[in-house]
Amino acid sequence: MKRHDAYYVYIIEDKNGRYYTGYTKDISKRIELHSKGRGAKYLKARRPLKLVYHKEYLYYKNALNAERRIKHYTHARKQELINIFLKSNAQQN
Repeated sequence: MKRHDAYYVYIIEDKNGRYYTGYTKDISKRIELHSKGRGAKYLKARRPLKLVYHKEYLYYKNALNAERRIKHYTHARKQELINIFLKSNAQQN
């Protein structure tokens, strides 16, 4: 595995408003797998899914550490992170 490349941490919202956090090297492919019910068992029965947050990292370890950190956030803290992300993207467009 290349350790210096583009890696992504992402948050998906399921149909019940719960969040799933993960990391991947190819975010488009991973989201497609989740949408087809093949990415993670947790999400298989919780479709439709919506990508609500993603951040790129240049190093594998940084993405992995960020994923672990975010997984321990409360639902409210994840919502704050998502709101900041969405606001930032809205200002860029």
